[in-house]
Amino acid sequence: MTAARSASVEGGGGRREGAAPLRLGTRRSKLAMAQSGQVADAVRELTGRSVELVEITTYGDTSREALAQIGGTGVFVSALRDALLAGDVDFAVHSLKDLPTAAPEGLTLAAVPRREDPRDVLVARDGLTFEELPDGARVGTGSPRRMAQLNAWARQLGRRIETVAIRGNIDTRVGYVTSGELDAVVLAAAGLTRIGRLEPVTEFIDTDAVLPAPGQGALAVECAARDTALADALARLDDPATRAAVTAERSLLAALEAGCSAPVGALAEPSTHGSGAHQVTELRLRGVVGTTDGTTLMQMSATGGLPASHDEAVALGRELAEEMLAKGAAGLMGERAL
Repeated sequence: MTAARSASVEGGGGRREGAAPLRLGTRRSKLAMAQSGQVADAVRELTGRSVELVEITTYGDTSREALAQIGGTGVFVSALRDALLAGDVDFAVHSLKDLPTAAPEGLTLAAVPRREDPRDVLVARDGLTFEELPDGARVGTGSPRRMAQLNAWARQLGRRIETVAIRGNIDTRVGYVTSGELDAVVLAAAGLTRIGRLEPVTEFIDTDAVLPAPGQGALAVECAARDTALADALARLDDPATRAAVTAERSLLAALEAGCSAPVGALAEPSTHGSGAHQVTELRLRGVVGTTDGTTLMQMSATGGLPASHDEAVALGRELAEEMLAKGAAGLMGERAL
C-alpha cells in the first residue's frame, strides 16, 4: 500500500477546537477522489471537523489484467480496508459495487448514502444509440455482465457486436471511441455524473435492456467497528431506501456465490400500488445471469414488502437467487466458488 496525504480543507461547520482532522481513505482515481470529496463535504457539515483525504493505491489500480482474471471482488478495496484496520485512516469511501459481499471482520458499513443513477450509458461514435450501431460494431467494456446482456440485446435485434475487454479510467475508455479504435463503450451513469462528464453520452440504457451491477450507483462508507462514535456520526449519511435496495441486490449476488466480475446483474426498485388507505409499497428485485456471448440469458424477478430490516432485504435476495439456481443459473456463470 502506498499513501499520500492531501492538504486538509476546512468545512462549512468549521474545525472543532482541539479535534484532529478526520482521515478519509480513498483510491487515487479522478472518480474516486470526486465521490470521496463529496462525502468529505457532507461529513464536515455533520461533524464540524475538517477532513483530510488520504490517497491509497489498490491492486486493482496498478494491475493491467482483466478484472475477471485477477478476481474482481475486492481488488479495489483491500488496501483501503487494511489502512482502516491499521488505524492509518479513520473511514473510507468505496463504490459499493466493488465491495465483496462477505462482511469484513473489524469493520462496519456505517452509511450507504442516497444512490446516484444506477443505469449504464452508451458512449458511441457519431451520436449513435445501441440500436443504431452497425452490424459487427466493436463495443468496449471490462464487465462480463455487460458483455452478456449487450450480446443478447444485439441478437434480439438480429445483429451481432464484438465486445472488446477494456480497462482504464473514464477518460481512457471514452478515448477509445474518440480515437476511432472502438465504435462505442459502455460505462456507469453514476461515475460520469459524479465527475461532470455526461456530455459524451449518446444513450442512457434502459434497465429493461441491461440490468446494472448489484450496488451500482451507490457508495459505501466504512469505518472501524471499534470507533462507535464515528460510526454513529457517519450513520447520519445513510439513506434507508438505498441501503434496503442494495442489500437485496448484494444478497442475490452472495447467494449465487458469484463475485463482482461474474455475469450477474441486479436492481431493486420500490413500486407502489393502490391509493389512499389501500396504497402498498413493495420492493421489486430483478436479477439476470447469462453467458458472456449472449446466447443464453436468464432474467427473473421477485417482489416483497418494503424491507423493514436488514434481514428482510437479505431474504428477498436469497429467495430470488434460489429460484434462479433452480432454473440453472449456476451453469450460466461457469464454475461457482466452493
